[in-house]
Amino acid sequence: MSEQSIDILRLHSQRRALPQWHSGMTLLIAWRNLVHDRVRLLVTLIGIAFSTILMGLELGMLLNFMHTTSTIVDHAGADLWVTAHGVRSVDLATPLEERRRFQTLSIDGVAAAESHLLQFAFWKKPDGVRETVILIGVDPHAQMGLPWAMLPGRSIHDALSIPDGVIIDRLYAQKLGIDHVDQLVEINDHRARITGFTDGIRTFTQSPYVFTSLRNARLFAGKADKDITYVLVRLAPGQSPDVVGASLAARMPDADVLTPTRFSNKSRSYWLFTTGAGTTLISSSILALMVGVVIVAQTLYASTMDRLPEYATIRAMGGPRSYLYKIVIKQAVIGGLSGYSVGITIVVLLAYLARNSSSSPQVPWWLAGGIAGITVLMCIVASLVSLSKVMSIDPVKVFR
Repeated sequence: MSEQSIDILRLHSQRRALPQWHSGMTLLIAWRNLVHDRVRLLVTLIGIAFSTILMGLELGMLLNFMHTTSTIVDHAGADLWVTAHGVRSVDLATPLEERRRFQTLSIDGVAAAESHLLQFAFWKKPDGVRETVILIGVDPHAQMGLPWAMLPGRSIHDALSIPDGVIIDRLYAQKLGIDHVDQLVEINDHRARITGFTDGIRTFTQSPYVFTSLRNARLFAGKADKDITYVLVRLAPGQSPDVVGASLAARMPDADVLTPTRFSNKSRSYWLFTTGAGTTLISSSILALMVGVVIVAQTLYASTMDRLPEYATIRAMGGPRSYLYKIVIKQAVIGGLSGYSVGITIVVLLAYLARNSSSSPQVPWWLAGGIAGITVLMCIVASLVSLSKVMSIDPVKVFR
């Protein structure tokens, strides 16, 4: 008889005052099953932790990708967007006539309508190398579509009011060859001046966003004075976006009128499902889940099978099936949560260390909680698969 089997018999002999199969003992037996073999416990925790890390990083990267594809829409503060017909993503802007802004203002329920210009351009670094950037032109007095998360220094209004001023994010300062405010650069062979920095405005295309005034954006991009790409709409208090949106669509049938949620989802769907980048991330995330399932299942199954003599001991003592179920499931939950705790700590640490990179994984509380649920569920399922073997144990095996 194994040492672990003897321990189980001793546990029951020491608790004769309790009912023969008191459920409170299952937790203690499950714990002793895990810690009895320290090497097996270490292998189990490493397997579950690795699975958690794999899922956490891949899903965190996918979440970051989704957010950056629609970050301009999500932070614009508009109630409706008027776009050219058929625009698939906010970064794939199509020219729009500025008269759309005045048509928008003529609709009841519209409190404000502002012009917005988005255009790709070439940024010339001090060493002569050119980088692709995304120009975003807004009026310095605008209420919507402005840069957010400004670092201390000039106000947004002051930074945009300077004739050749542009605002970039500090994450891309080195990429663009910038090291201080008021540094001079070139955009499409026009002089520009760094007038401010933002903090954490990422772009999934790796072409940094460059905020500037509408006038500067037209000059840098070589556009006419009336060229825009979007009209950002703010509704009067109490107005319904659906009702006003329907009126705008009737007034401008050759343009699209979208709510921020719809435009955001449209941008995310385009990059996630119709481009190689999104397909790769989705495939990697699914693969991470599948690999995680396999790792956890094999680890927990092997751990349970190694305890067959101990379970046979309980069967030999007359233990009911429900008693074994409780032990195996509690053992799986304890192991799953322990390995998850190690893994998610590493994921959060890596996300924190990468917080200043352009593509850091995002690990909100609901994602961490979801991974915990998936991990525990996988552990329970893996343990239940092994129960068929446990239930077929010959109790006589203990005494051989």
